[in-house]
Amino acid sequence: MSGEAPAFYFDLGDPEAYLVAERILQVMPVATEWVPVLARELPGGDAFAGFRCADEREIALSGLEHAAAQHGLQAVRWPDPFPFDSELAMRAATFARQIGRSVAFGLAAFRQAYAGGRSLAVENHVLIAGSACEMHPAAILRAVGTRSVTGALERATGAAIARGALGTPAIAVGGRIFHGDSGLDEAAAFARVHAGAA
Repeated sequence: MSGEAPAFYFDLGDPEAYLVAERILQVMPVATEWVPVLARELPGGDAFAGFRCADEREIALSGLEHAAAQHGLQAVRWPDPFPFDSELAMRAATFARQIGRSVAFGLAAFRQAYAGGRSLAVENHVLIAGSACEMHPAAILRAVGTRSVTGALERATGAAIARGALGTPAIAVGGRIFHGDSGLDEAAAFARVHAGAA
């Protein structure tokens, strides 16, 4: 594999990334870094930023509910509104990554949104997710407004684009990139073959 470490690129506003987050620790055979990025800045944009009609929305959400059930996850509860602006949550996720709590915060925040049905555009819901992994609310509020956190999120998004991420969720392994919920299984299979060949 290439010298770059495997990475899971996610946006907390993306429910398909939630499906990957709930399985990746068990499925990937190699350590995979969780990297928060802004889906709307990726070449494919944010797939959930808007729906052309009510039927399109219903089909998309029903598909995700079915996938969650297939994976043995609890029923999805949709935040109101959905989609929501995830930028505040993604800055908090970037701060969590800086202090070594990317996985813990990511899981807690995803579960707030899609198991608890709480919009992560609401500051208090982000702070609750942080508290679940021992991130002090005051520290989160200070961090999300800093230039260093904003810049780190922008750089991570740029690095994801450079590795070939078109949208979230994306899993980069070696020189390959895998997209979507089904991409997780493909990434794991690729990692197993190439880890054995290394």
